[in-house]
Amino acid sequence: MNYNVKAMYFSPTGTTGKVVKKLSEEISRHVNENDSIKYINFTSHTERMKPVKFYEDDIVIFGVPVYAGRVPNILLKYLRSIKSRGSLAVAVVVYGNRNYDDALIELKDLLELSGFKVVAACAFIGEHSFSELLAKGRPDKSDLHISESFANKIFNRIKDNAVAGNLTISGNKPYRPYYRPKDKNGNYVDFRKITPKTNSNCIDCKICAKICPMNSISFEDVSIIHGICIKCGACIKKCPVHAKYYDDENYLLHKHELESEFSTRNEPDLFI
Repeated sequence: MNYNVKAMYFSPTGTTGKVVKKLSEEISRHVNENDSIKYINFTSHTERMKPVKFYEDDIVIFGVPVYAGRVPNILLKYLRSIKSRGSLAVAVVVYGNRNYDDALIELKDLLELSGFKVVAACAFIGEHSFSELLAKGRPDKSDLHISESFANKIFNRIKDNAVAGNLTISGNKPYRPYYRPKDKNGNYVDFRKITPKTNSNCIDCKICAKICPMNSISFEDVSIIHGICIKCGACIKKCPVHAKYYDDENYLLHKHELESEFSTRNEPDLFI
């Protein structure tokens, strides 16, 4: 058995990438004679402009974060452009301890529509993009240990040739609508126009502009958002001087509700 192992992920704050890399390393030890992995990090806008194609001797560990209970809608066009000629795939979603809702089944469907044979799927927990408290530090040592044992099960499934279309995972069809937060009066809130602010701590290092997955932060003036903000949290969590922040009342209310209502530790869900 010798497969080319590919690790493919969207991971603005690094949590999804951490899970995908660990799974890829463990799977590669079993199925790749050279123990080599090709990494395709499509977090950057530039990377998502490149065509991607996979073949029968590839196994792709494919990860995305969960946004509002679904696969991020800004990725759908790109994901549908990926082509596969019967490659094996492991579908991975990472969520901030609230719920992954229908994101995993949606990712599985997208991969199968592109020609992949999805042999396993999993939902792991990562520190929430809105918070430094909710699922703080995850995926942690325990999560990564679970990913190791899961990789062994995936290998056994492949070895036994149990790879054809019989993987059942939790989720709804049709998919549930995107999760929508509410204001203090119980009315749904549209978060799409909410953007981070910049305080006087800013040293103009440009890190936020470089890492924004939507290429929406101006290089000339990093306090200016000239495109879509997907609330991924990268500019806030990776700023070395804590210059980025949100001050929107409804955003802060929702952040507080998440931290209060979903603090109980969830564990990864595995499907094989």
